[in-house]
Amino acid sequence: MKINEFKIKGFVPRDLVVKGDETDRLKKSGIEYVHQIYTKRNLIVMSEYYELIKGNIFFRELINIMRSSNSYSTKMVKVNVPRLLNKGGLFSFGFVSGTFYVPSLNGERPMLDAILSKARSMIKTIDNINNSSVISNQSTTNLMNIKNECIDYIFVDPPFGANLMYSELNSFSESWMQVFTKDTDEAIMNKHQCKGLLDYQKLMEQCFKELFRVLKSNRWITIEFSNSQASVWNSIREALERAGFVIANVSSLDKKQGSFKALTTTVAVKQDLVISAYKPQKQLRERFVNNRNDNNLLMWGFIDQHLEKLVLPKVENGEINISMERTPRILFDRLIAYFVQNGLSLPLSSADFQKELSMKYQLRDGMVFLEEQVIKFDKKRLLAKQFAQLDLFVSDENSAIEWLRQVLLKKPQSRQDLQPQFMKEIQHISKYEELPELDDLLAQNFLYYDGVETVPAQINSYLTKNYHDMRGLDNENYTLKERAKNRWYVPNPNQQADLEKLREKSLLREFNRYVEEINNSKKKLKVFRTEAIRVGFKKAWTDKNYQKIVSIGDRLPEKIIQEDDKLLMYYDNALMRVEM
Repeated sequence: MKINEFKIKGFVPRDLVVKGDETDRLKKSGIEYVHQIYTKRNLIVMSEYYELIKGNIFFRELINIMRSSNSYSTKMVKVNVPRLLNKGGLFSFGFVSGTFYVPSLNGERPMLDAILSKARSMIKTIDNINNSSVISNQSTTNLMNIKNECIDYIFVDPPFGANLMYSELNSFSESWMQVFTKDTDEAIMNKHQCKGLLDYQKLMEQCFKELFRVLKSNRWITIEFSNSQASVWNSIREALERAGFVIANVSSLDKKQGSFKALTTTVAVKQDLVISAYKPQKQLRERFVNNRNDNNLLMWGFIDQHLEKLVLPKVENGEINISMERTPRILFDRLIAYFVQNGLSLPLSSADFQKELSMKYQLRDGMVFLEEQVIKFDKKRLLAKQFAQLDLFVSDENSAIEWLRQVLLKKPQSRQDLQPQFMKEIQHISKYEELPELDDLLAQNFLYYDGVETVPAQINSYLTKNYHDMRGLDNENYTLKERAKNRWYVPNPNQQADLEKLREKSLLREFNRYVEEINNSKKKLKVFRTEAIRVGFKKAWTDKNYQKIVSIGDRLPEKIIQEDDKLLMYYDNALMRVEM
């Protein structure tokens, strides 16, 4: 008898394949029912196995052995031809992971071998089980069976947009149990479920709010995910911050090297990302409820706690790794984000913030420290010879300024020296971004030494450290002045604050020009300075002119709002208030 003529007497799942983004692909291969995905030989084995165990008191454990081997039993097993020709064996046959399709060249792996292998593995682990863990299968949108503030640490690897269609991918295994995922609360983007980016973000926010509730105050949550779309990353970040968490670090995870690398932008990173965030102390959260009018108390209370949570910069191979989270700009961004998510405006400009920051805290190498932290950092600093070069991806004006800052911090230099490096870095600027010329960026954000006055300390420090003949020379020395002449350098905090004020005024003028342009036209803005829109949105938020933010946001390309974390934060929160 041919195997295809063999009639299976035991249970076989004959459900229709669920409709979905992934499963629809199977219909092209003639697969409409669940049982059709399996090879006939493996289906016979699985049916017989099911009949043998269905009355067993360990049915749940035994059926899970089969379900965990399920992927090897289907027609979706692909053949690795080079490995087959070279070494051969079962390892030449692997299942298709994370998607549904039947390869043109497919193979078959014996299901019985897979079941036995899984059973042996399970038996080996039984002796090591100490019943110290709890496994719960439930939706994270509702964790009411867990008390408030009882968890010490949370690690979560959430669904990432439309990367994986979990309920669809599980549907074949679930058919054997006749228990199916309720996909209403499934936090994914899926056309068949009519879930877009906003639906995904709302579900993620519900999940993070529950995680925030059960996590103890002042404790950490780590989120790992695959970063392939900036818009989805921003949805996760927005949902996380709306839930009440404060982001302290974003790093790329190199699984092969087992290492982390701090990031300044997530736009171009294709590796897995790891977000480290914390639940603020109860005292701080209560202040934001009971002392909403005391901006000074709230602002510096937040900065104190945030600096305390940030790890000290590392010194590796004689190089200081700059901690971007400790730079005044990023601290200001985190502060604004927390204020906005709590429905407050921050009546303080970036310039004033930086000036006060330099008076209240210790600054080293462009980074901010608490008094007790700077002592430890200074000891580390003695071991370092230079700064480690940050991998900055220049995608807009803000990242271009940060790139210039890092380059000039390491070496004050002339415009001629900077130009070729700069042109190389700005090749990936967004098509919507109206990037100012290098001369304008330098003039608005940095200082120029013309050789007339005393040599600035920043340039003097670099020259005496790197040139033997410059050491011991007075700041007024002619030779030192000539060597220092025509160089751009990073200003000190007070000088930076003055520059920031002028720049902010210029950006607001630019924003008002966009507002006028939009009022006189029905078209969307095609090219603009993102920094001007950010500054304009901040001013409108401070003025409680939420409609202005929404109106301008609606006339920007949708992709820009979705992929820019600051614009998305203002737009979403303003939209919520306009609709109230």
